[in-house]
Amino acid sequence: MKFSCGTSFAFLILFLFAVQSVHVYAGSFHKDVQIHWGDGRGKVRDRDGKLLSLSLDKSSGSGFQSNQEFLYGKAEVQMKLVPGNSAGTVTTFYLKSPGTTWDEIDFEFLGNISGHPYTLHTNVYTKGSGDKEQQFHLWFDPTVNFHTYCITWNPQRIIFTVDGIPIREFKNSMSRGVPFPTSQPMRLYASLWEAEHWATRGGLEKTDWSKAPFTAFYRNYNVDGCVWANGKSSCPANSPWFTQQLDLNGQTRMKGVQSKYMVYNYCTDKRRFPRGVPPECS
Repeated sequence: MKFSCGTSFAFLILFLFAVQSVHVYAGSFHKDVQIHWGDGRGKVRDRDGKLLSLSLDKSSGSGFQSNQEFLYGKAEVQMKLVPGNSAGTVTTFYLKSPGTTWDEIDFEFLGNISGHPYTLHTNVYTKGSGDKEQQFHLWFDPTVNFHTYCITWNPQRIIFTVDGIPIREFKNSMSRGVPFPTSQPMRLYASLWEAEHWATRGGLEKTDWSKAPFTAFYRNYNVDGCVWANGKSSCPANSPWFTQQLDLNGQTRMKGVQSKYMVYNYCTDKRRFPRGVPPECS
């Protein structure tokens, strides 16, 4: 934002107050996260803290977490996934609260053998219960260039976007008895780990460790959210994401992606829910 010489003093005060209240973090991997596991397999690659890599070998994967917790917010990062034969690997970017009855909002990228597409797996957990999976095959190769993945979490809905295109919306349907994450602050996490027992074709394709180490890259990490501190979170409604919803264009774009690229939707899995799909699906 640029201010002209005619900008009023009162407006500047209001603007500064809004910035302080909303807690905007134009991220730095040096300042805003810690690489909390991997024994050196996670590395910040540049002086400014804009690029980070996670690696996986037969001994261990790696991951990072945000230094702060958030109760609602918008989190995004650009990722470039493991190229080539990535079968059995899982690369993630997600929000999660601690404890045995945790809340969680997931982007998980399930690797595949060379020449076959990654599966983007999304899920929402509330109080330790998930089972709300939707999966996609992306319309591009996510290993060639960086692409932007974003989670918007506000009291009304959760929106998953890829390169600014909405692919999924999970609405707050608590009035219909559907749990929704509203009370547990969450940290941001990212990881690269091995799950060959289920990740690729249900575990049929195993990890080829001769291709290790596997490496994924993250850059331009950014969080615009409400920081949880001292047992409370002040979350003013003057930030666009706090009341964000999909307009007609957004709904149309999302439906287009889902019709072309969705490969699994729990809402249509009648074998899994023979007595009827969950109420949020109707």
